[in-house]
Amino acid sequence: MSQLIQLAADGQASIVADAWTRVVPPAAGEESVRKQAGKVVLFKLTGEQTYTAEQIANTEIPATGKILVPLTIWQARKAELQSRLAAGELGIILATNETAEALQAEFPDLNTLPLIAVFVERFADGRIFTLGNWLRTRFGFKNELRAIGDVLRDQLFFHKRAGFNSFLIRADRSAEDALASLNDFSQPYQGGVADVPVWRRVNRA
Repeated sequence: MSQLIQLAADGQASIVADAWTRVVPPAAGEESVRKQAGKVVLFKLTGEQTYTAEQIANTEIPATGKILVPLTIWQARKAELQSRLAAGELGIILATNETAEALQAEFPDLNTLPLIAVFVERFADGRIFTLGNWLRTRFGFKNELRAIGDVLRDQLFFHKRAGFNSFLIRADRSAEDALASLNDFSQPYQGGVADVPVWRRVNRA
């Protein structure tokens, strides 16, 4: 069963088949870690490059169909991917240690991309919400914005508030249970990407 939840134009959510193939680089030879204050810190939280040159070169890209590729793969192999972009078959995965500015440097008009996915490696990494909000409000992205990675029920409602309109639920969790969470709150207090704070929505006169 599909793990992908998608919002329709009218705001209704449903579980749908995923037409996109995610391109994942091969595993690195050794896990890259940094030790700081007695703790192990994953390098993906430090702003360093997500993949090595060897991983990028050895990444297998399907010859046909819609593909989602990491930004670093696009940057290194854009010559071979230009035709997929022109055909509307290319989406980009942005990691939370990457910036919307870096994405716009590659795609001045972000709406040439039919899909941008933000990958969150850890549930507690709140940068996914900032990226979603900025892509919608500051950078004017209007197409599909997908949350992927450690995406769980408890945050789905807030992903939606941050501008995401599709959500790939973690494989070991129930997409049907997560679908119900989008109706957890009827009147959010704060403003979101698509609405204003409750004190501007509700007339108490």
